[in-house]
Amino acid sequence: MNRADFKKLALTRLGDAQALLRRRRFSGAYYIAGYAVECALKACIAKKTRRYDFPPDSDYVRKCYTHSIEQLLGPSGLDAAVKSRRERDSSFDRNWSLVNSWSSKSRYVSHSAKEAKEILAAITDSASGVLECIRQYW
Repeated sequence: MNRADFKKLALTRLGDAQALLRRRRFSGAYYIAGYAVECALKACIAKKTRRYDFPPDSDYVRKCYTHSIEQLLGPSGLDAAVKSRRERDSSFDRNWSLVNSWSSKSRYVSHSAKEAKEILAAITDSASGVLECIRQYW
């Protein structure tokens, strides 16, 4: 997969999550919404990857293949940008905290309509949404 694939997949998964929410499939909507953010961060990582360069170390590679939103910040290069944005924008800070609580293990947990709506709002908020922030760098 390349950067364009991850960008497209992030937007596709976001649409999937919104469709699931409309169909009242709240647990699926919650899980897929977090997956959209994961894909967006991986698009940022792909942007930094240079053809023919060998990965810097095995820890870097492991961090790129994680499903942890927090752990993907380092290899994506967005850790400083997200930290700065969180410090100056309380709405973004709340949104980031909510999205960062997502885990790939959430697919094994039931989520309420409220939780699904909240994570989607945190991701898509036009002023302080997590995806809008990430899109500036992908």
